[in-house]
Amino acid sequence: MPSNFLSKIFKIQAIINKTLMECKDIDNAMHLFSSITKKSNYMYTLMFKGLITNNVAEKVLDLFDEMKIKPNQFTLSTLFNACAVLNNNRAMKTGKKLLDEMPENYRNNKITSTSAIDMLMKFGDVESAERIFRSIKAKDIITYGAMVKGYVGNEMFEKALDLFEQIHLSLTNVIYAIVFNACAKLCNDRAMKIGKELLAKMPENYRNNNIISTSAIDMLMKFGDVESAERMFRSIKVKGADIYGALMNGYNLNGESWKCFKIFEEMKEKDIIPNEIAWNILIGACSKSGMLHHCQYIVNQIPLNIQNKIRTQTALIDMWGKCGSIEKAKNVFNLVVDRDTITYNAMINAFALNGMGSQAAELYREMPNNLRDHVSQICVLNACSHAGLLHE
Repeated sequence: MPSNFLSKIFKIQAIINKTLMECKDIDNAMHLFSSITKKSNYMYTLMFKGLITNNVAEKVLDLFDEMKIKPNQFTLSTLFNACAVLNNNRAMKTGKKLLDEMPENYRNNKITSTSAIDMLMKFGDVESAERIFRSIKAKDIITYGAMVKGYVGNEMFEKALDLFEQIHLSLTNVIYAIVFNACAKLCNDRAMKIGKELLAKMPENYRNNNIISTSAIDMLMKFGDVESAERMFRSIKVKGADIYGALMNGYNLNGESWKCFKIFEEMKEKDIIPNEIAWNILIGACSKSGMLHHCQYIVNQIPLNIQNKIRTQTALIDMWGKCGSIEKAKNVFNLVVDRDTITYNAMINAFALNGMGSQAAELYREMPNNLRDHVSQICVLNACSHAGLLHE
């Protein structure tokens, strides 16, 4: 192959990579890619990765449908990743077809098999993922990690711990975080034993990994071990918003919501900006405190772009309802553009808490039938019961 042709190909690849990954210019990257007459697996893989990174995984499947060459193991791995991200009917059909047609010699490629396991777990097809896992002769920690993560994603927490106890390899930071999450979800004697033993053995350098530490604090708080969670929090040198959020959420869970306000002041002192989750946790703390001055103080500091998010608006409706400020709850409810079941339920419950049975019943009647659930019915029945309006 002439060297000038190769040079041209490398330049095009570099431009596509820069256009997609740095400039996020999908249209130009697609146009440039379509102009290439002889596309290699490397080019397809590069393009697929860029599209996944830019949250347009559907375009990966569009390109794959036009692909004239057989995908190699690296291209297959990227296609499995795209199918896992999409997790819709088209992705399931494509992913399973690719898996059925995958050459036997690819099955022992750990990257390809791990991507396939992750995809199947996202599809909820645990049995097929287990079959692939068993077929891999030399399993590494990444393969184990995909399985444990898949079990947790499918709420099979006991299975996650069963497999974790079979691992006799050096653990990665990902495994620590996943197992802490599994233990937090189970919160039984076995989970507490495994979680605390794992935490005690954890290398010191992992303690300053915000993802692992957030998972560990969340786990300890779920165990009700507030002191250990606080010790862990204090030991972390550089704390992000997620770590603060995990600690505050733990205080809410353990009936110590008042401590959240102290932590919030510490965040302000250190110029750490709360993310949406942290703001919602703070709103939850206000709901539990029932103190109007705390509520207004926190709300005044929430950025408008966060206040306009539906989960934050729902949390605010709940907070104002619990604090007796029904007008403020209604004001927030009226601002919600795309109301869902949770938003309606929060407002109906706010009416119920404030003895406004007629208003709760009226809102329930206005609520679209497809949004009503058993919680809606319980909220409106409670409201009518307290107001002596059960006939409604």
